[in-house]
Amino acid sequence: MININPYFNFMGNTEEAMNFYKSVFGGTFTTFQRFRDIPGGEKMAPEEQNKIIHITLTTPSGHVFMATDFLVSMGQSLIAGNNCRITLHTASIDESNQIFERLSLGANIEMPMNNTFWGAYCGMLTDRFGIQWMINFTLKN
Repeated sequence: MININPYFNFMGNTEEAMNFYKSVFGGTFTTFQRFRDIPGGEKMAPEEQNKIIHITLTTPSGHVFMATDFLVSMGQSLIAGNNCRITLHTASIDESNQIFERLSLGANIEMPMNNTFWGAYCGMLTDRFGIQWMINFTLKN
């Protein structure tokens, strides 16, 4: 079974936006990670270290909203159409690979499927129709 949720991109105001959504929908932040918390984060500019690399808001009804801050220093900019990514949470690595491969036809692959530092097998692409996807399988410890 695949779970689907939106993944929002913001230009430096992720924390403010997600606190707003929390006030609207309720729930708790089940993940809250700043750039300073990731490997190599200490090498980033001080003003970027405090930005959000990943935050998850889980509502009382179980809906999930995730978000990150885009960083200009990483060549990222926010334009209409790239401020939300559809995230598919898969049941296995095989399912992840199959979906990623199918979506990859004519796509721009931004991150091939691979093991990540946050404990997931994950990949990202923009399909040939301009829809941004993240395929994510949480690895077991």
